[in-house]
Amino acid sequence: MTAATTTGTAFGSLLRDWRQRRRLTQLDLGIQADVSARHLSFLETGRSKPSRDMVLHLSEELDVPLRGRNELMIAAGFAPAYSQHGLDDAELGEVQRSLRRILDGQEPYPAVLVDGSWNLIAANRGIALLTDLVDPELLVPPVNVLRVSLHPRGLAPHVVDLEEYAAHLVSRVRRQAERAASTGLRALLGELVGYCRDAGLDPTAQPRDRIVLPLRLRHPDQELTLFSTVAVLGAPLDVTLEEVAIESFFPADDATAAYLRERFA
Repeated sequence: MTAATTTGTAFGSLLRDWRQRRRLTQLDLGIQADVSARHLSFLETGRSKPSRDMVLHLSEELDVPLRGRNELMIAAGFAPAYSQHGLDDAELGEVQRSLRRILDGQEPYPAVLVDGSWNLIAANRGIALLTDLVDPELLVPPVNVLRVSLHPRGLAPHVVDLEEYAAHLVSRVRRQAERAASTGLRALLGELVGYCRDAGLDPTAQPRDRIVLPLRLRHPDQELTLFSTVAVLGAPLDVTLEEVAIESFFPADDATAAYLRERFA
């Protein structure tokens, strides 16, 4: 097999995978991208080699995340189209400082900065409200915040509506894994489902009729009720920046709000 054919097959396999994830036939994608289904078939089987512009065009039409677009570019024999810096790199210095200000500004309420696989990057002081309930061994880096949430020595024993909350987290990761380029999310999904089954929980349980799903905790001082928001950067053009997110927790009732203000006064 020639190098060109090997490259075409690698690209074609990735392209087919993303098309199938989006539940599109070759005809569907062809109509959407204004490309003939015949040409798409040739690209997927390696009979045709895409141009750089075609790789970017199909990536856009398939809503492929930046990491996946770079993988498609490399598989097609081109250089990556998007940068990937570490948050500690000088180029991202101002972004990192801004993210830190967001975390600190959330106090006294908890907030965490996570990567695309929900690994902890940074947190504010308010997160102690949650980590105080967790076995310290689970807080040894690298820390995965969803593993900590559902692990039997993590937050799980302290969550009042655990089945409902666990199903919500599993559903969130399943949707994210469907869209993401990282295979780490699929492994994490399997781990979380395993925790649910070990605890006799249904990982597909549906939430009750609510406006927002709360996190109700049996805290040593009193029961606390929180809800969370997840914020991402707008229009990122770097792989790292597209994948990071801030999850912020807010009090869902007056008693929780008063407790948090007093705790961190």
